[in-house]
Amino acid sequence: MTGVPCALMRGGTSKGGVFLASDLPSAPAERDGLLLRLMGSPDPRQIDGLGGAHPLTSKVAVVSPSTVAEADVDYLFLQVVVDEPVVTDSQTCGNMLAAVAPFAISHGLVRASDPVTSVRVRLVNTGAVATLRVRTPDGAVTYDGDTALSGVPGTAAPVEIDVAPSGRPLLPTGRALDVLAGVEATCVDNGMPSVVVRATDLGVRGDEPPAELEDNADLTAKVREIRAAAMTAMGLSGDLEATTVPKIVLVSPPRQGGTIATRSFIPLRVHQAIGVLGAASVAAAVALRDGVAAGLAASVHEGRVRLEHPTGFSDLVLDGDRTTVVRTARLIMEGVLHPAPARSKES
Repeated sequence: MTGVPCALMRGGTSKGGVFLASDLPSAPAERDGLLLRLMGSPDPRQIDGLGGAHPLTSKVAVVSPSTVAEADVDYLFLQVVVDEPVVTDSQTCGNMLAAVAPFAISHGLVRASDPVTSVRVRLVNTGAVATLRVRTPDGAVTYDGDTALSGVPGTAAPVEIDVAPSGRPLLPTGRALDVLAGVEATCVDNGMPSVVVRATDLGVRGDEPPAELEDNADLTAKVREIRAAAMTAMGLSGDLEATTVPKIVLVSPPRQGGTIATRSFIPLRVHQAIGVLGAASVAAAVALRDGVAAGLAASVHEGRVRLEHPTGFSDLVLDGDRTTVVRTARLIMEGVLHPAPARSKES
């Protein structure tokens, strides 16, 4: 294989390669091996590939016509680990989801309308279906607009994402309050299996820069311990070290006029913002009167929740069992991506 068609896209506060499934090998092992070479893993700099040397910029979206009647396209998310030869589908990504809908329209998988096109996307990793609304004046995708997104320079056209229920229980343990590894926690799944804990219960304020939290060995050890306990409590399967769920989110009182402050672990790096589906899960936790966010969060009016994060805030609207998040997306480059040569076992 000499090259693979690829679009480099920003979706929300993430960036990665977007591929048509038909342009990749159908066998998962062969596909993942190719993606490692295309993205430049394993290498801390990903110097020989498309990856950006950070989990938020080493992502892949695989798009295809949907196999189910209730969706227009299928979206498989793959996280390409930066410094290990690992590609995992253990979670989905709501930020890259924002790029999937305009990509699908531009590649003829969905017929555009004027001025807005709705795209029903099945998240293959979870089985949930999300509806996205993309700006398509005169029947063509535009990325130009005046919507600002914290953590992203400039403005762009909005992509509205209606997050449908995942089909799994909102409270996987059946309770709003659990004790995991000796720490009170709220286990919630409103699109992303998440564990919400008070920052002060882990000995931090909750407004520290990500690097400071990542360098706190006692904190990261406790986060790993909570994740291990949560895997069992939430009925999740898989190897703790090989999966990125559940997410651990530290919450604390808001400082900038929002509803609550957050610091999200992915799983041991700290997100520069917060993932779309992780944000939806935290917003649902905020609405629980008996959860750990009670007493920390500001009042929620008309279902509107503003989550503060390291680079600004994310706004969400809760309406019954549906959560709406506004993201933006941008096409950065489209062309043919050439993989690095396969490594020998001795190298």
